[in-house]
Amino acid sequence: MAQYALLILPATNRVYAESSTGLTMAELALFGERALEARISDIAQTSIGGVPYVTFEADELSERDIALLSNMSSVYALFQYDGRLLAPLHLRPLDKLDSDLISIQKYQGKTNEHFTKLLLNVTLLASAFAEQMLARKFSVVDPLCGRGTTMNQALMYGFDAAGVDVDRKDFELYGTFLQTWLKRKRLKHDAEVIRVRRNHEVVAHRLQVSLGLTKESWKAGDKLNLSYVNVDTTRALEFYKPGSFDLLVTDAPYGVQHGSRTAESGLHRSPIDLLKAAAPTWAGLLRPGGALGIAWNTNVARRDAAAEILAGAGLEPLIDAPYDGFVHRVDQAIVRDILVARRP
Repeated sequence: MAQYALLILPATNRVYAESSTGLTMAELALFGERALEARISDIAQTSIGGVPYVTFEADELSERDIALLSNMSSVYALFQYDGRLLAPLHLRPLDKLDSDLISIQKYQGKTNEHFTKLLLNVTLLASAFAEQMLARKFSVVDPLCGRGTTMNQALMYGFDAAGVDVDRKDFELYGTFLQTWLKRKRLKHDAEVIRVRRNHEVVAHRLQVSLGLTKESWKAGDKLNLSYVNVDTTRALEFYKPGSFDLLVTDAPYGVQHGSRTAESGLHRSPIDLLKAAAPTWAGLLRPGGALGIAWNTNVARRDAAAEILAGAGLEPLIDAPYDGFVHRVDQAIVRDILVARRP
């Protein structure tokens, strides 16, 4: 058995930084169970030279294992550790685009980008396709996508992305941001906002984007695709085919600064009402083996109640360890958790 030490990426958010060690340990355990070739054990927080690390023991990590761990949401550096010396291992993350795609947007209510990556990772690892993380071009949808943090993280990984949100302002701001960013980076792309008409009436607006990571890939037709529909989330299946997505990833409104909204019953402080209305639609978007991951404020909605709703929609909630290790405090009013469920 070899010993390893993982140095956590510094977080600008002080409260999230306080939670990052525990979240990293839970994420590492999930990678070990679902994707790594090596068996890992003895995950712990360890001080080395006065600096906190997450340490663990494992069979010798393969190059594939190191490439997988390179995508952990808070990894800064990974070392093999002999008790005295740290030997750095070369990280090879999936990232295909510059990191300012994720970090440049600043606005009230934005989900921490480290947490967004964690949520996407946890959902991917919960799917039946976890071992294909490095090889599969996943399709990801966020049915409450706001200004697109989840979609941007999906693009960073080289995945196709889609989103749904009823807020017209968020839709317009995201479209402006992404098109400006693509032009500034001089990436080959097509982008347009389409009016979706039914029976001669405009029923939605849709942002459609395709981009090439390089000029060569663009010419070869190897493109990433993004679609964002400005419509209520319960209507998502009107615009996306059933079984179109590998992963559904979303951060539900927390019921503090803003609530959850459904077309039928308006604004609520609890995301449970939203989940009841939307879960059948969300389940329908997933292909067999796909996974749903949702983050929410446990102060306004119980975990078991959310799991029961997802089960009623035909999904299989994953509630045991290591899926139960992601609860953490965001502020005085918000204690956030992650719930994942797989479509059989």
